[in-house]
Amino acid sequence: MADKPRLTYRRLINQHLKILKKLQSKSGLFFASGSNKSYYYDKSWLRDNFYECLAFEVIGDWDTVEKTYTALLKVFLKHEYKIDCAISKKPKYSHEYIHARFNPNTFDEFWEEWGNKQNDSIGAILFTIGELEHKHKRTILKTKDDFRIVNKLIKYLDSIEYWHDLDSGMWEEDEEVHASSIGACVAGLKSISSIEGIDVPKYMIKKGNDSLDALLPRESGRKFVDLSLLSLIWPYQVVNKEQMKQILEHVEYHLLKKRGVVRYKNDHYYNQNPDGYSEEAEWTFGLSWLTIIYEHLKNKRKANKFLKLMLKTDTPEGVPELYFSNSKKYNENTPLGWSESLFIVALHDINKKILK
Repeated sequence: MADKPRLTYRRLINQHLKILKKLQSKSGLFFASGSNKSYYYDKSWLRDNFYECLAFEVIGDWDTVEKTYTALLKVFLKHEYKIDCAISKKPKYSHEYIHARFNPNTFDEFWEEWGNKQNDSIGAILFTIGELEHKHKRTILKTKDDFRIVNKLIKYLDSIEYWHDLDSGMWEEDEEVHASSIGACVAGLKSISSIEGIDVPKYMIKKGNDSLDALLPRESGRKFVDLSLLSLIWPYQVVNKEQMKQILEHVEYHLLKKRGVVRYKNDHYYNQNPDGYSEEAEWTFGLSWLTIIYEHLKNKRKANKFLKLMLKTDTPEGVPELYFSNSKKYNENTPLGWSESLFIVALHDINKKILK
């Protein structure tokens, strides 16, 4: 009997790894979704690549991770002229910022308006480069070009003054000062700062921490609570115990649903109510996120509670982006790479002992 759960979880993890791996292009970048019905998701997001790689990090598939991060560095190098412009003069318009979405084969930007100011995506990538170097002894920065572009990304965050810059945040919507964006940049700068040859001015981290402390536990001036705040607990670990407690209490009380977690109150995206209120979509990866966090906090009871809910979100095609409010119907962005990855991380982390 002891082997039964081990085999079950291994089989489930392998099944979802295959689904997720199919989303990786030849260049190394991941598509956002496997759906051939979605025009918008047949692209590669900086942020999605960060989250999609987390699954391969936990299982130790470093070839996949390094291939993706090598490709991400090539994206930045291709658009180095744009980064140089932003460093020389703080950007005024959104098109002057580093864009969020790229063609995974050519590394070209998609130019249409899309809430392109997404500072957290830069912080996220810096965070992983540092984590790979120090926690896993994997070197991503191998050439002079690599070191040059990463140092320029740091100068870019300085130029835009990320600690109070209005960006579109994790959900690519209204421009505000977002705690989740500031926290990602703080975590990225801390992580990358100890790599020899990388220069992170200490004031950049201090200003980010000060802004974060002033804003939390809110996500922004408009949003009291937001699913994106979970990122500050894991993977970034940039909040103290009291802040963490408040974030978890607020997310679970205000946003937790049966088949996922609402991104924020009155979210219009896939809202079932014609007026856009009170029937917000339920995002599946929110359950995986809570499972991972409570497992790291060694709260087995709550980790298992969210694991059971998470397992019910799986479909024959993989893990969807979301379920419509209070229904068993999920949207066409299935499988969503980000959902697949956090699903795998949650399964792995909560079953590490039996998976050995």
